[in-house]
Amino acid sequence: MKPLQDRRAVITGAGSGIGAAIAVAYADAGARLVLCDRDAERLAVIAGHCRARGAPVTPCVADVGSREGAQAGVDACIEAYGGIDILVNNAGMLTQAPCVDLTQAMWDEMLRVDLTSVFVASQRALPHMLEQKWGRIINIASQLGIKGGAQLTHYAAAKAGVIGFTKSLALEVSKDNVLVNAVAPGPIETPLVDGLSQEWKAAKSRELPLGRFGRAEEVAPIVVLLASEPGGNLFVGQTLNPNSGDVMP
Repeated sequence: MKPLQDRRAVITGAGSGIGAAIAVAYADAGARLVLCDRDAERLAVIAGHCRARGAPVTPCVADVGSREGAQAGVDACIEAYGGIDILVNNAGMLTQAPCVDLTQAMWDEMLRVDLTSVFVASQRALPHMLEQKWGRIINIASQLGIKGGAQLTHYAAAKAGVIGFTKSLALEVSKDNVLVNAVAPGPIETPLVDGLSQEWKAAKSRELPLGRFGRAEEVAPIVVLLASEPGGNLFVGQTLNPNSGDVMP
């Protein structure tokens, strides 16, 4: 049997990058999928790849920057499959500016998309997971939430919030077999990172012990592990760090 056979999973930000790689890995692992993204065209492409692997797929075009958008994937999963087993909070954004130049609007948008959406979607899913005494919530954070990043204060603050939220929620719900964990990738070759300056990316590459950025398909298997049994059964409030050696906890 495949490790996620018939599990009902929601993946946000599934249209590209790490989210798309997780979607394909979950399809190969046997999950029934709700794939969310605000870009309908990109989402349709990834949904097609997953269907070609035999996975049932319900696309959900939504922007997690709004409360309704953050709830939409969970609602779609319940409607399509009668419940939810796995929530992968992956959707996010990344902009770059020195703190002195950050506007209030940039700060607010970053926290709304990268942090508040994680709370809203998780809160929507929790009653169903708690009732069935089984659930997995996996939040995609960043190594910058641990070590910080120049010109990325708003992003690092949001991702540090994701890690703190993960630990705290895990303490609340693990007794009901709802396991909450985070994955904090280092720099990964994705469209999200493409928006950063070449100077920043070159400097970061030189810092990495591995000497290179990661690839999305190198992160996705960790997200499969955390949702699987027995492989994920003992992870509670943890932050796993596929980061090319950038952070060594």
